Amino acid sequence: MKKVLITLLVVAFSVMVFSLKEMVVVEKGSFTMGDTRNVGASDEKPTHKVVVEYDFYIGKYEVTFEEYFLFLEASGKANDIEIVEAEAKTIPVTNVSWWDAIAYCNWLSKEEDLPVAYRTFGEPDEGQLLDFEGNTTTDVSKVVGYRLPTEAEWEFAARGGNLSRGYIYSGSDDFDQVAWHPSNSGGEAQEIGKKIPNELGIYDMSGNVWEWCSDWHTLYTDSVRINPYVDTGFLKPVRGGSFGDDVTCSRVSYRGYVYPESANDFFGFRVCRKAP
Repeated sequence: MKKVLITLLVVAFSVMVFSLKEMVVVEKGSFTMGDTRNVGASDEKPTHKVVVEYDFYIGKYEVTFEEYFLFLEASGKANDIEIVEAEAKTIPVTNVSWWDAIAYCNWLSKEEDLPVAYRTFGEPDEGQLLDFEGNTTTDVSKVVGYRLPTEAEWEFAARGGNLSRGYIYSGSDDFDQVAWHPSNSGGEAQEIGKKIPNELGIYDMSGNVWEWCSDWHTLYTDSVRINPYVDTGFLKPVRGGSFGDDVTCSRVSYRGYVYPESANDFFGFRVCRKAP
């Protein structure tokens, strides 16, 4: 596991339980996925209807260094941390690969006595989703534990779900209201929740750090998709742009995609789970 740079003191941590108060419900519904403004790249087209048949929770904020440290400590990996200063414990965690992010999700599920959502790295069927009985599945609606949002879930939530006002960024057409980017970030990730939220009350889905998605990258088609989940591929979607990227990357329809082993100062994540 790569060494993670954490900007806080170990003594600052206390036992905490992830709370649904830190999550927002996204009610089932449908939306048009892709470049509805006709300003995007070719992989944001064709636009197509997506139907989400279940309610789900998504993190109000990106997962922070503080939260991620608890996972490392519980996993006996606290020595992977380089501690520099006692500030900014609510900065989004970065330098985490997709595999690191799903390991955190599984740990969080176990902490709350939920079935884990993933086969982890090195296991048979590694990376595959698991249903409530522990069987591999491609039906995301049968997954109970904490996980990363699918690309469709991410975009539905970023657009504001059923409350969407059609903004180009998550919560506004003015990127400075909602996004940390090169012109206002000082070249580093910023504390969560300091910009305005989107229509659902979710923060930082535009800018700050790229967010890993659960499924694999694939090209769009114009067919209607119901509860879409892409279970094979080579690259993982990352969404939302970051503090170091041009604001075009912060558009709700913009698609990034990288190898799941990738980890750098720009990649973080937020958690998701199906509503009971």
